[in-house]
Amino acid sequence: MNPQQPLTPVSVVVPAYNTAASLSACVQSLLAQTHPNFEIILVDDGSTDETPDIIAKLAAAESRIIPVYAEHRGVAHAFNTGISRASHPYIARMDADDVCHPDRLSLQAQALDQRPEIGLVASCIEFGGDRELCAGYAHHVDWTNSVLSPQDIALSRFIDLPFANPAVMFRAALIELHGAARQGDFPEDYEMWLRWMDHGVQMLKLPQKLVVWNDPPTRLTRNDDRYAPTAFSRVKALYLSRWLNKRGISSVNIFGAGRFTRRQADLLLEHGISIESYIDIDPKKIGNIIAGRPVISPQQLPAPGERFVVSYVSNRGARELITQRLSNLGYQHGVNFIMAG
Repeated sequence: MNPQQPLTPVSVVVPAYNTAASLSACVQSLLAQTHPNFEIILVDDGSTDETPDIIAKLAAAESRIIPVYAEHRGVAHAFNTGISRASHPYIARMDADDVCHPDRLSLQAQALDQRPEIGLVASCIEFGGDRELCAGYAHHVDWTNSVLSPQDIALSRFIDLPFANPAVMFRAALIELHGAARQGDFPEDYEMWLRWMDHGVQMLKLPQKLVVWNDPPTRLTRNDDRYAPTAFSRVKALYLSRWLNKRGISSVNIFGAGRFTRRQADLLLEHGISIESYIDIDPKKIGNIIAGRPVISPQQLPAPGERFVVSYVSNRGARELITQRLSNLGYQHGVNFIMAG
């Protein structure tokens, strides 16, 4: 890109519900951006604390802030309401609990300007919680920071969302093409990005940590049933089955014969994907018949191309070991097997 060419303008959408304690810091980090042309759309989602008053004061003091007051219908509705008010070609998502680096908007807009084939660009994130008390979240942050390229993001999406929602910027035109966030009994962000990737949208992540992702006790992922493991599993099964069908795969072999793994795998049956066998390394399980299906060892798998493997095993370190075992047998990630846990 010509260094003299101006960056594409950005609309930043910030849904806010009862975020009086953190909203000002979030907005100040946005106002400190080095990007020369952006607007901030603050959407109050029917807050019952001082959030509406804070939004009004911030907007009165800064012309780049657009205040929007909506009834309380959840983050998906608030996000969509903000998008409907956006006037720029690029849209950045930001959460009112978080803060971002001054170069965030500039670096992400530059990436989209330079890479027309990329529809969404995220960034690595800094964990803003207690790594000892919230070890699970910290581990998730570390994992997301390791997934950078469009290929890795596409192949990792059935494990979990491979980027933080408040760290994304995307082309506004994609809303018209593939739809905005949907309301339902599922995690609206995960469903939206899975839907976009299902339509072929390429996504990239910058290696810089441009957002501090805080972990307050009020975060939706801690308190909303839509973010429960079962809700993630249902939406994952829908889009994983679509991914498999597009590749002509109608039957799979499940790595892991434990109850949790089987419950997740059974969701594929609802979408027309059959299960041939379970694969396990536990000698006590190998040779058994579970739900009419044999439990086999990895060594009993036929040559690559004859079977497709889906792994739901999510124990710490298991994903890497399973990948290595399958790779040693000649199976290729995204070709002969996929990680979904």
